Formats: sequence, structure tokens, C-alpha cells
Amino acid sequence: MLQITQVSQEGTLVVALAGELDHHAARAAIEQAEDLMVLYPCDALVLDLSGLTFMDSSGLAVVLHLHRTCARIQYDFRVRGTPPQPMRVFEAAGLPQVMIFEGGE
Repeated sequence: MLQITQVSQEGTLVVALAGELDHHAARAAIEQAEDLMVLYPCDALVLDLSGLTFMDSSGLAVVLHLHRTCARIQYDFRVRGTPPQPMRVFEAAGLPQVMIFEGGE
């Protein structure tokens, strides 16, 4: 089960994902994050993954989709707190070369 929470402060929206990010949760994660970007206008989106306990390749799709959405609307985008297992997936896909990853475990 994936839990999604948000904090908005000083022009930055932090969307935190906790639990399992798999193909069952991916579409909801994208839709909720995009809805939050409308509800909390900002200049930057930080996707906090520190609470993830599992992520499959669907997590790549979520991160890439949000990265592209932010680029299109000219928001800064960062991924924060990625646990080791998801970070290996991102590294294998080459994502750290195209977007900012801040501190993991």
C-alpha cells in the first residue's frame, strides 16, 4: 500500500511516497502528485522517497513522468532520500545523469 503526503513551504512542494511503489500504485502516485501541484502552486517539486519499502520498474515511470511534467511547466525537480534498492534501479536506468538526486540511505 502506497501512502502519499505533501508539505508546501516557500515555493516548494514536497510530495512524500511511503510504502510500496509498484504497478498497482504508479498511476495513483502520478495523478495525486499532479493534483497536488495544482492545489499548491510552487516553483519546485521535491519527490521524497525515503519512506519507500519497495519499488519496481513502475517507479521509474513515476519519476520520469513527474520530471517531464516539471520541465514542461518550468518547475525545478529533485528526488530526495531514495533508499538503496530503488536507487540501484534509478542508477541502472541512468536517471542520476538527467535529474538531481539528494541524499539517500
